[in-house]
Amino acid sequence: MRLISWNVNGIRAISKKGFLEWFAEEAPDILCLQETKAHPEQLIEELLTPKGYHANFSSAEKKGYSGVVTYTKIQPQSITPGIGIHRFDSEGRIMITDMGDFILYNVYFPNGKASKERLIYKMEFYDAFLKEVIKTREQGRSVIICGDVNTAHKPVDLTHPKQNQKSSGFLPEERAWIDKLMEAGFTDTLRIFHKEPELYTWWDVRTRARSRNVGWRIDYFFISENMKDNIVSASTLPDVMGSDHCPIDITISF
Repeated sequence: MRLISWNVNGIRAISKKGFLEWFAEEAPDILCLQETKAHPEQLIEELLTPKGYHANFSSAEKKGYSGVVTYTKIQPQSITPGIGIHRFDSEGRIMITDMGDFILYNVYFPNGKASKERLIYKMEFYDAFLKEVIKTREQGRSVIICGDVNTAHKPVDLTHPKQNQKSSGFLPEERAWIDKLMEAGFTDTLRIFHKEPELYTWWDVRTRARSRNVGWRIDYFFISENMKDNIVSASTLPDVMGSDHCPIDITISF
């Protein structure tokens, strides 16, 4: 089973850049998109109901902001948009799908760069989400978490770590949260297979950083420890254009 995750920075915008053709060609078993910036009623039919897929959206109350969608070939056993905390769920950042063999969390984590208040919001979101996935794991379920975490974990995960030590996205407290997630029994799938540097997933458009591969790895697939024997591969897909992020993928077997 192949899963792809991608922050598309606007599903309506990317649909005009060959997204549907790419989707049809890749044909993953599950596709998780973040930062869709749209409500379902604003979308064309091909995005609402792609042939062969079930689509489940979580949209922000604010139009043109945030949002995630999870496309699955198999009908999920259940779907839950959010974690039951209104001030987080109102931004449409989480879609939880029960796929039977595992619970999948498709998440667009907050960005903390805009203000001190948004950084506080981000850290509180992090803490609430960690409690949620620990609870699910303690129920004996296998868990996959994917999406834009908006934090680079280690110095190897961005081009200029020293210059960004005081920037949101590489702050000690943000990086420490990923440590907590891993200490709670979750594994960064890419680093199982790839230890090398320069595997970035986001590049600053304003400075044309992508052409120079001056980037950050802020998009992840995490799996619970009880799925480590199921993971076959994990990679980034930097040649796929259309967003300031690139897709990432994993393959799992059962």
